[in-house]
Amino acid sequence: MDEKQTYQKVASYEVKEDKIDRVLLLYSGGLDTSVMLKWLHDHYGAKVTALTLDIGQQNDNLEEIRQKAITLGAEEAIVLDAKKEFAEDFIAKGIKANASYQGDYHLSDPHGRAITAKKGVEIAQQKGIKCIAHGSTGKGNDQVRFDGYILALDGTMKVIAPVREWNMDRNAEIAYAEEHGIQVTTKKDFPYSVDDNMWGMTWEGGEVENPASIPNVEKFLTTYTRPENAPAKSTKVKLSFEKGLPIAIDGKKMHLADIVQELNKTGGAHGVGIVYMLEDRIIGLKDRGVYEQPGAHVIIEAHKALERGVCTRELNEIKSTLDLKWGYLAYGAKWYDPAMDAINAFNDQVNEKVEGEVTLALFKGTVNVVAVDSPYMLGHASFNVKEGYSYNVNASAGFIEVYTLQMKIANEIARKNKKSSGGGSASGGK
Repeated sequence: MDEKQTYQKVASYEVKEDKIDRVLLLYSGGLDTSVMLKWLHDHYGAKVTALTLDIGQQNDNLEEIRQKAITLGAEEAIVLDAKKEFAEDFIAKGIKANASYQGDYHLSDPHGRAITAKKGVEIAQQKGIKCIAHGSTGKGNDQVRFDGYILALDGTMKVIAPVREWNMDRNAEIAYAEEHGIQVTTKKDFPYSVDDNMWGMTWEGGEVENPASIPNVEKFLTTYTRPENAPAKSTKVKLSFEKGLPIAIDGKKMHLADIVQELNKTGGAHGVGIVYMLEDRIIGLKDRGVYEQPGAHVIIEAHKALERGVCTRELNEIKSTLDLKWGYLAYGAKWYDPAMDAINAFNDQVNEKVEGEVTLALFKGTVNVVAVDSPYMLGHASFNVKEGYSYNVNASAGFIEVYTLQMKIANEIARKNKKSSGGGSASGGK
């Protein structure tokens, strides 16, 4: 490790002393936080309490992670089951907002960071710990989310971000881990890392970071079936919704957390929800990641279709604009900003009538909404007189004349001015 620190601490909430008694570490068990655990002890002389949230990780063994923290020197290692709260207080807001950012990334990391910071502050306060550490780099989004959320929830808390401080790149971290016998999955021949919760898995590292390179997904997308290996026959799934949230799969009522996790299995079997994303980070850099989010993608596609069917054209237009803004706020570390509270209140009101059933067909990575039924469905058009919503077609011609009037007038004026100015052929004639 390079002992010559180039990082300068300028923010008032950063720990500037050489020593600190106790630290709560937001511990994922990956490369960064595992290396950090030893580094915090060696560099600060701190007693570390490691906190790992169970938010429905799709490919993590949380007991192994807890034991690993103890082995690496944590004074205490806590695994906190927060699946229900994560689903009902965080994911639910994303569903109502048709959560996405710059495409079909359904914001699993921003959701996870918001609850991790919240529970971290709660546990730190309970234990009288005045400092929280996290594994974010100095080039990413999560440093903004963790620092900002911790301070929003407790302005007296101090924060340490060792990866930002220690001036080690990924290769140096791997070497440090090997030198000190720290077992991590990220290695020179497997340079990938993943952030994992029930709403999605986000992969980065290695060639994934270079937009010009094709990601070797066969190396790391191993939790579910990739689209090219999915069954040659589609599967249909029916979701029931109340007040904008799924309450049942194929008629079987379940808690939201269980629905998400069940759809991860069903959607994952068909290669659903894999997204290659080149996105704008908060700090101004571009970033490429590969995301696995089968359950999230199925639910968002179903919700969008049902919501669109029960809302007016004007409300759908307003809602789509605010959904876009919600996605940027969630991604952009503003989960606890009053603007989010206001949009969430709007979404709650809109979703009062988002009720009914949506049938989706899953096939080789695709999700198609094939049927939507709701008692609040607005009138639909039909070629058959006895089907759909009946209205007086005699009014159509008059409506068209008024509706297109300005377009007609504008074109008449353009033609008139063109004629009066001698427009048309530029030929001098014979």
